Amino acid sequence: MADLVPFFKDLEPQMIERLCSFINSDTPSGNGRAINPFVQRLARQFKECGAEIEIIHNAEAGDHLLARFLPSLQSRGPLLILGHTDTVWDIGESERRPAHILNGKIYGPGAFDMRGGLTLLTGLAVYLSRHPDQLTRRVTVLLDSDEEVGSHTSRSLIETEARKCETVLVLEPCLPGGAVKTFRKGVGNFVIRAKGVAAHAGVDYNKGVNAIEEIAHQVLDLNRLNDPEHGTSINVGTIRGGSRSNVIPDQAEIEVDLRISSIAEGEKMARRILELQPKLHGASLEISGGVNRPPLERSSQVIQLFDRARRLAAEIGIELREGSTGGASDGCFTAALGIPTLDGLGPDGAGPHALYEHVLVESLVPRAALLAQLVLRL
Repeated sequence: MADLVPFFKDLEPQMIERLCSFINSDTPSGNGRAINPFVQRLARQFKECGAEIEIIHNAEAGDHLLARFLPSLQSRGPLLILGHTDTVWDIGESERRPAHILNGKIYGPGAFDMRGGLTLLTGLAVYLSRHPDQLTRRVTVLLDSDEEVGSHTSRSLIETEARKCETVLVLEPCLPGGAVKTFRKGVGNFVIRAKGVAAHAGVDYNKGVNAIEEIAHQVLDLNRLNDPEHGTSINVGTIRGGSRSNVIPDQAEIEVDLRISSIAEGEKMARRILELQPKLHGASLEISGGVNRPPLERSSQVIQLFDRARRLAAEIGIELREGSTGGASDGCFTAALGIPTLDGLGPDGAGPHALYEHVLVESLVPRAALLAQLVLRL
């Protein structure tokens, strides 16, 4: 595959243009009117490159896309590539901050997470269309529309497609410097509602049960469950309650983020959160939620897959490293099924979900070549 780097070097201007175009198309999670035309656009590009296309219509979150590249002769096990079309940015963000290049960096909303990964995928499709004889396995590309909000409508689709494949590659952003992700924490989300008794804060103070006070006790109890030694963290991210300062509040609630490093730890912590008990006499709790994404654990299968990827990367002059992150992705689902999963194969850059989000121009060619090398040789 000595031609990979030169091929993508020639394709670099097209990849830069396409990345800027993707950045300038806002597709916030949950907005099917914005997401669906973007999905149709990607579908046309993949179809032009010879892929079989299937669009899974989804009124709740936006359409999901499947693109299958089929070999004339299959000698390797099928492979699944995961990505997503939604971003965290609202409609109009790209008008306020359109794609632009400055000092070798392509800036704009969603550039790093994950318009850059989508750009690599379209580059791979072009390569496969021009070198169809090099494809010796079925390659399925699955782009879901709700990854940024938990993949609630796409999880079953992801797991169904993954079970058909022997390897999964995830086009989420890499770690700084290009390291892929061989470990991700799992994520749990919970809502805790406290109910008290409303009363006049001056006239009937002792008749009231303060729901905000109850929720404050729960916040402190949750904080005591943090266990950095085992990679467990709990964050109370929002708090709401009360109506006026002279009314004992009878309602309050918090939203809780849980991060865990193992499936067993996730089960234990979810149980402890769901079993929290009220502290104030007359107060009650309603607790909902659970672990949304299991962790991508650094299993022996993941290590073996990374070692193979590292050797293949070296063949095209790339030194591939590995690392970990506290964030989750759709790769967490496939790894939990026991399917070897390699995450963080997107281009280099920084600032996911931040105003300075960007992709390094110089990383597009080597990361596109790496993706093609893995698809063809893993």
